[in-house]
Amino acid sequence: MHDSLELMSFFQKPRSAFIQNRSSLRQNWVFVAGVFLCIYFTYFIVQGDRSYIRLLGLRSAITRSTDDYEKLKIERTDLARKVDMLRPGSINRDYLEERARFMLGYRGSGEVDVVKK
Repeated sequence: MHDSLELMSFFQKPRSAFIQNRSSLRQNWVFVAGVFLCIYFTYFIVQGDRSYIRLLGLRSAITRSTDDYEKLKIERTDLARKVDMLRPGSINRDYLEERARFMLGYRGSGEVDVVKK
């Protein structure tokens, strides 16, 4: 009889410990959920498509693209000015002569070619 009581109490102890742990989880579920949410959001702040690291990369890409756009805008304005100088209604004779010399390889009688090495 003594052994059966001891055996019975052996099986009942873990059950009561389980119930105590279960009740403490019920009491602390808000804390556990808060810790889980903090870990979840911290992970996705650092990692992923909408992360802070990706944001920094996109900002630098925008800066590079803006610089490229400004350079192309200046180049386009310069080309538009040159095209305007060659239009039939407003031909700039000096620019026309400069382009003809460059494209056709002409030079004046007193001009000398300078070649850089």
